[in-house]
Amino acid sequence: MPHVVDTEQLLDEGILSPDQAAEIARRSRDTMVSVAVNAVLLVGTIAATLGLIFWLADALAVAVAGGFFLAMGIWVLLASSDLYRMLGNAAALVGAGMLIAGAGIELADKFGDIAEPVMLIAGALIAAVSWYVFEKGAPRLGFVAGAVLLMGVGLHLSGLLMAFQYVDGWTKAAAFGYSAIVIALAGTLTNVRTVTVFAIFPFAQMLETGTSYFHAAYVFYSPEPTLTILQMAALIGICLWGATRMNAHVGRHLGVLAIMAAVVANLAFLVGSLFGDVVGASLFEGPVFDSDVYGAENGRALFNAEREAFEARFVEISEHVFTVIWAVLLAMGAFWAAHANKRGLFNAAMTFGGIHAYTQMLESYGDEPLAWAIGGLAAIPMAWGLWRWNQHLTNRQMLSH
Repeated sequence: MPHVVDTEQLLDEGILSPDQAAEIARRSRDTMVSVAVNAVLLVGTIAATLGLIFWLADALAVAVAGGFFLAMGIWVLLASSDLYRMLGNAAALVGAGMLIAGAGIELADKFGDIAEPVMLIAGALIAAVSWYVFEKGAPRLGFVAGAVLLMGVGLHLSGLLMAFQYVDGWTKAAAFGYSAIVIALAGTLTNVRTVTVFAIFPFAQMLETGTSYFHAAYVFYSPEPTLTILQMAALIGICLWGATRMNAHVGRHLGVLAIMAAVVANLAFLVGSLFGDVVGASLFEGPVFDSDVYGAENGRALFNAEREAFEARFVEISEHVFTVIWAVLLAMGAFWAAHANKRGLFNAAMTFGGIHAYTQMLESYGDEPLAWAIGGLAAIPMAWGLWRWNQHLTNRQMLSH
């Protein structure tokens, strides 16, 4: 498990030898350099692939060029030394990307009537064959095979998105749930946690939770913050339960999913603390304002009355309830994550603790000093209680050893 340690302090205390401290520093440096190199390679590959596809703008030319790049890349990987492995990987990925992405674009553009099933089936087949090569093929082809597997998954899910783009309700939610499972499985099989992280997006969209962009503004929206919080809490519980019962490989991927679920749950708490929630109202068809229906005179008042009558059928939770519960859960979550050495969840709790504080200061309680005084006085004994409980757990753990 990765830990946060001060190697210089451990060296001064004699816990680490100079050689051990140097080895830890070297491995940390190699990890960071590897992340940077792979990020540059990924961006370059995507840019080159899409650039060549739209520059050639011809299906046959794209197929020929893509096949050439793929063949040359595989040849370099199998026939040359490790010195040129990165170039072989890059060429093979550009070629495979041109073939798969080019085929998808051509299908969507000129064969719309059959594009969805073809993309669904072809993507699944590409992913299956790539997985076989990834597991059974030459080790030098592992990186390319894993990347092509992800491309196949992308083609498969693109066909799914096209098939269900105009569908609503439970069918749409099921499609998003399936997408989340496929993405998480692909990330776990290829051991790329960055891919696994993306599973949280379709999972959250099962309840229409998502993001949007306007000019110079990024927006997070959650029409059902209460249900989204419960949904993410269930995912966190499943991930933490599974991480303690499965091997370390699967556990790492479950861990990053739990962190992302915590982030989305906190964002849903943020929405609830600002607007409150009418639980379940967005899942049913309610009145929608239309000036032609309600008329220009007193139309808005009539619509508001109908909207209030509609929302009265559901449970309403005040924004102040979200504010208090969120603060308590953040404090308890930060304490538990610190004690259990769950660094990602701890960082999420501390980050959103700061967001919660300044949000409520500006939006809800900035002009109510008594509320701040009560909250602050309540936090002091809570902090003392958490400190004492941590001492109790630490002593009990020491006695057990």
